[in-house]
Amino acid sequence: MKEIKLRIRSVQSTMQITKAMELVASSKLRRAKERIERTEPYFNIVHETLTNIAYGRRDFRSPFIQPRDEIKKICYIVIAGDRGLAGGYNSNINRMLEAEIAAHGKPVCVVPVGKKAMEYCQRRKMDILTGQYTYVENVTIGNCFEAAHFLADQFCAGAFDELYILYTNFASMLTQNATTMRILPLPYEKSEAKDDLKSLVLYEPSPEAVFNAVVPEYISGIFYGALSQSWASELAARRTAMDAASKNAGDMIEDLSLQYNRARQGAITQEITEIVAGAEH
Repeated sequence: MKEIKLRIRSVQSTMQITKAMELVASSKLRRAKERIERTEPYFNIVHETLTNIAYGRRDFRSPFIQPRDEIKKICYIVIAGDRGLAGGYNSNINRMLEAEIAAHGKPVCVVPVGKKAMEYCQRRKMDILTGQYTYVENVTIGNCFEAAHFLADQFCAGAFDELYILYTNFASMLTQNATTMRILPLPYEKSEAKDDLKSLVLYEPSPEAVFNAVVPEYISGIFYGALSQSWASELAARRTAMDAASKNAGDMIEDLSLQYNRARQGAITQEITEIVAGAEH
């Protein structure tokens, strides 16, 4: 009976922790969803601007849209979580990274974002291009601009030939999907450009110069948007995991309470039997 009682107390303490973590994740998730909504308009405007500059003119040339003749190295921005206890959130990103590396079969370098991504890349001894983004929650818009300019310069310098970002897309409270998106070279289609803007906009000093100046802003918009999606996905995954853990803890307490009551009733029955037997003698 004493052992069962200790286990009940232990499970109750664990349930208090999981309940607290669920409440914290729920409170942060609302702000994370608002952050996603704020990032979408910026990305859409920059995307439309780049498309109209690139495909609104003939003979447009930019290193950011020209595919390389030979892919020698690929860079991945990998966004994972800051901590565990979030179901399969971190492992899904790690598996997708391994699948991408195996599919392309090229040397890779990585920009890990988040403590779990950093630990995984270090454990696998991957070539880390920069490792200054240890905590997703602390990455600001300014950090995204710095990283975007750094990656754009590295791409132009030939440090890598393609740039991808791996993150978790927030579909709903119950659904978060690991996603891969190519950033460089820019994957645009000419059909996306607006024909009515071809002769209406004049870019100085040249369309190419304006385009090359806007590309880092575009990369930073994608980076920050992916961070927002991943942060919301991590919170939703943790909330779901902690809710399931709390329910499991409740079920365990019920089972242990039933065992305790049975043991207690058995002890009482044994005492009564001994008293009756002693009285008869």
